[in-house]
Amino acid sequence: MSQAKVDRYKQEKANRKKTMKKEKLKRTLSTGCAAIVAVAVIGWVGYSAYGYFHASDKDTAVQTEVDLSAINDYMTDVSPTTDGAQ
Repeated sequence: MSQAKVDRYKQEKANRKKTMKKEKLKRTLSTGCAAIVAVAVIGWVGYSAYGYFHASDKDTAVQTEVDLSAINDYMTDVSPTTDGAQ
């Protein structure tokens, strides 16, 4: 090996612990950031799905009043009489 390669190897060997620490820190930070993003995306999808499926529940709970007096009047007019006519 040339002297330059030997010197470079010795310098890399001397700084190997620092380099390994930096690489480990970068891996840890990237994994942590990826986990945070994944949790945020899953939370957003869950919240959106909850809102989508429960939005229809608000619309279905409508109370309607019906006036059946006209039907009752009609039914009394249509009912057979008891005076013997058949």
